[in-house]
This record gives sequence, C-alpha cells and structure tokens, in this order.
Amino acid sequence: QVQVVESGGGLVQAGGSLRLSCTVSGLTFSALAMGWFRQAPGKERDGVSCITWNGETTTYADSVKGRFTISRDNAKNTLYLQMNSLEPEDTAMYYCASVRESWCGSLFHAHNYWGQGTQVTVSS
Repeated sequence: QVQVVESGGGLVQAGGSLRLSCTVSGLTFSALAMGWFRQAPGKERDGVSCITWNGETTTYADSVKGRFTISRDNAKNTLYLQMNSLEPEDTAMYYCASVRESWCGSLFHAHNYWGQGTQVTVSS
C-alpha cells in the first residue's frame, strides 16, 4: 500500500545536471525525515542526503556537498534532489526512502520504505 516512485534519472555528461523526484503515497510523508540513497554495482547502498520533516535541517555526504541540493514539498508529497556538476563517480541507482533518524544527523539510515530506484549514469 506504500508507494514510493523515483524519477528523473538518465544519462548525462560530466558537468551536467539532473533533478530527481520522489513521489510518496500511503504514509505520513509530512511527518517523516526523508533521504536519498545510492548504490553503485557491487557496492553498498550509501546515504546521499537527508532532510527533516519541515526542511529545517539538511545533511549531505561529503562527496556531494556543494553540488547536490535536497528539498521537499509536503503539500505534494514529493522529495527532490537537484544534482549539479555531476561526476562519473555519481553513477549509481538512486533511491528515495524515509529516514530512521528524524533529526538527519551526519550518519543516517533508511527506514522501511524503499522505492524502485532511478538510474543515474554520468559519462566522462
């Protein structure tokens, strides 16, 4: 009954931009911290960015600071990730999920709601 749908991925050249979106239904989106996670082939799934329920606090992995911006629109039950200055190292499947740590600390983990993912591929 919980639906989490990511979109906006694609193939871009290094230095390009993409905007990912995640639309959520079946849970109380406005009360949850949300995050973006990514997984490259053969590697673990890592947290990219987290945002608290009201957007007051955002956190980013060191590798994306200054390049990615997370935001949310609670009225639309939608989470966004603006990705600029993309690098080949950003290539991964990107997932949207609720976050266990409501305060969005420097270390955060996905909770129970994973989407199907959207592929981001950055060519050099």
